[in-house]
Amino acid sequence: MTRPDRPSLWRRLFEPKDLGSLAPGTRVLTYAVLLGWSFVVLFPLYWLLITSFKLPVQVNDGPDYLPFIDFAPSGHAWHYVFVELGNDTLRPYFNSVVIAFTSTLLAVLFGAFAAYALVRIQYRVKLGLIVGFLVILAAVVVATAGFGLPWQLSLAVGAALFLLLVVTLGPRLRRAVGNEDIQFWIISNRILPPVVAVLPIYIMFQQLRLLDTHAALILTYMAVNLPIAVWILRDFFAGIPIDLEESAQIDGASKLRILFTIVLPLAKPGLAATFLLVLILAWNEYLLALFLSTADAQTMPLLVAAQNATRGPQWWYMSVLIVIMIAPVVAMTVLLQRYIARGLLIGAVKG
Repeated sequence: MTRPDRPSLWRRLFEPKDLGSLAPGTRVLTYAVLLGWSFVVLFPLYWLLITSFKLPVQVNDGPDYLPFIDFAPSGHAWHYVFVELGNDTLRPYFNSVVIAFTSTLLAVLFGAFAAYALVRIQYRVKLGLIVGFLVILAAVVVATAGFGLPWQLSLAVGAALFLLLVVTLGPRLRRAVGNEDIQFWIISNRILPPVVAVLPIYIMFQQLRLLDTHAALILTYMAVNLPIAVWILRDFFAGIPIDLEESAQIDGASKLRILFTIVLPLAKPGLAATFLLVLILAWNEYLLALFLSTADAQTMPLLVAAQNATRGPQWWYMSVLIVIMIAPVVAMTVLLQRYIARGLLIGAVKG
């Protein structure tokens, strides 16, 4: 009898037994890569955590990695941040929570409305009306800032002129912009560096006496992050089968009812992913907060940057502030993880 050929070592290590499993060698390589990448991602967080328990002299002496072995942990930095600073830490933390979460909710809400409208409604906006609106807006600004007219009067006159322009010249205009042009214009607002617009925004809120207030930062953060929300949610709404909406419309459902009862529940994974991304952008915003706030509306990024004093960066205090700063974002990521994973299946449901 001839003995059956035994598979080679290479085949035993790297050829799976079936399509639903990994070969032993492939499994080892996969876990090695995942563990290596996890180390790369988690080590900076570990480094921040152990630095927050070091004394200044221990930080300046060089890198130590193992508490109770390389160095003796100390709560000096935590005591300074929460006890000696006290309200100077809690107030920026509270400001960041209120400003970031409120602006994110508003950006996602208005972004969802705009994205759904761009996906389901075909627009033909007259180009002449857009130019006329910009000219009238510039005239209102000049009349208010240059000639000292009350802004209520200038705004009322401008609105009346624009309404007259729509009624008289609107039907005669031919050239128009469509949905693709509107989408490009929306995302182009995010491409513009914030530093270009921060000075006009500063002057505007200065005239409105809203500098160093929650309202100024919430409105600015919402406006800056709104294009990102619209751009992301547009793809999620486009992936939802239109058959579901047409069936509901036949049954007499309005556009708003279809949006709130059918579209938004199906787009929940997309909303969660967009909310998390916009929250991170708002939570870490520094430039706008630097110009629009001083003390009352100061946020955590400004407090962290303030630890770079005349004696150099105080890494032990920075580490404490960064640890408590990233905690809400990590918590939101854990809470929204299952919705983000389900986002891969968006649009797979058919009516």
